[in-house]
Amino acid sequence: MGILDSAGVATRLPAQDLDRARRFYAEKLDLEPIDERPGGLLYRCGDADFALFASAGASPGTFTQMAFEVDDLRAVVDELERRGVVFEDVDLPAMRTVDGIAEIQGNYPTKLATGEYGAWFHDSEGNLLGIGQPIR
Repeated sequence: MGILDSAGVATRLPAQDLDRARRFYAEKLDLEPIDERPGGLLYRCGDADFALFASAGASPGTFTQMAFEVDDLRAVVDELERRGVVFEDVDLPAMRTVDGIAEIQGNYPTKLATGEYGAWFHDSEGNLLGIGQPIR
């Protein structure tokens, strides 16, 4: 079994204006968030989730990503680094990576977590991929 075979997968889309994005998804797509946290809205379509998050002024599409949810982020990061994956350094007002992992405060109440640990890297085609571990 591969290191990410059993990981849950979610899409994360940046929004420069979260209120504007919320209106678009409601008015144009008939989608309402099932949950929210400061700076984030969580939606469900069928049995898959996606999140909109405040992108802190980054260029549109900069942080569009597919994210894997795992139980032991440190072990996954260590294994992927062993395989040559290079993780991104993030230094933003709301989060900063230390040894490749950032602690993100707050989470969606439905996820029964107080926050999340996250790490990010690019695939061979330049797509941003994330790995997260809920803080419980």
